[in-house]
Amino acid sequence: MMATTLGSCVSACIHDPVRGVGGMNHFLLPDLPESELEGDGASARYGSVAMERLINDLLAQGAEKRRLQVKLFGGARVIESSYDIGGMNSRFAINYVRVEGLILAGHDLGGAAARRIHYFPHSGRALRRMLNPTTVVDTITQERHFMSNLRRDPIEGDMELFTPDPSGDA
Repeated sequence: MMATTLGSCVSACIHDPVRGVGGMNHFLLPDLPESELEGDGASARYGSVAMERLINDLLAQGAEKRRLQVKLFGGARVIESSYDIGGMNSRFAINYVRVEGLILAGHDLGGAAARRIHYFPHSGRALRRMLNPTTVVDTITQERHFMSNLRRDPIEGDMELFTPDPSGDA
């Protein structure tokens, strides 16, 4: 099982039901700014990078693009601001799935509440729990901190994919 907590961020849970492989990403902003286009260090904190990396890694594990089923979560407006990051992330994710010809198996986007997602990549099953207001305060604090450091600090990270166990053991 993979888990993440989302406020204005969006997470895509992507699964190939035939191959039994899946993965999850979590991105803060939709598009990679031109200022970060140079070099190989494009960060997966941007939806355009996170989606491409996850799909490419799933394809490398034997998934087929035509079978990929996508579930989208997050995109809430948890911070009162004239800049609706959650809405931008949600629109980006829906449009990306449509343009790439992927199967949108489900989505829970928008609103004002943070979410906790539990995703089972072998089966494609995803569970969503809305967070209570006291937990939302922590999510907002984390997002504000992340946003303030976004331009200053490079964020690197690896992706973890789950593949079927050839022996059949879970």
